Amino acid sequence: MRLLFLDAGEGPPRLGAAVGKRQGSSVVRSRGRRILREAFRVCRPWAKDGIWIVAMLRSAGLKAGTGEIYGDMVALLKKEELLRPGFPPVFPSAGEAPD
Repeated sequence: MRLLFLDAGEGPPRLGAAVGKRQGSSVVRSRGRRILREAFRVCRPWAKDGIWIVAMLRSAGLKAGTGEIYGDMVALLKKEELLRPGFPPVFPSAGEAPD
């Protein structure tokens, strides 16, 4: 996964999900974008305001599950100090709401 960050100044954090055409069929690319959006949805409450993120998946990321993508996304956001304290370090189980 590759993340690009842009400081937009103010407003809620936003995500742009990108998967290249060479990565697979439209079904595979759509699944990749859905996984990126779901991972971002869970960590969005802890993301700092005013950032825009462009997330890109590579071929290996398309075979990964939501939990793995979430873990990578959280690690990258934490490394760049774009997450507030209190975020869940692992992807919540089915039916479990984040705090």
